[in-house]
Amino acid sequence: MDRDKWSARQDFLCKLLRDLRKEAGLTQVQLALKLKRPQTYVSKYELGERRLDLLEIYDICVACEISLADLIERVELELQKYEPTKG
Repeated sequence: MDRDKWSARQDFLCKLLRDLRKEAGLTQVQLALKLKRPQTYVSKYELGERRLDLLEIYDICVACEISLADLIERVELELQKYEPTKG
């Protein structure tokens, strides 16, 4: 997969996580408090400066009161636009 497609997918995920927080009516500070993390943690992953693992994404979903399955469904719809990673 070329770098542009990877970047587009990463940008989408960052935007989706930001939208998820906003849909939950939370500021970065409020979400960070729920996650017991500094506000910069939220800022960095929303800006794409920090990558998240699945467990961290799960914690974000819980804090935003959305199921991980619902988030994955939203992600999957977008990622279908891209070729699978070839390894």
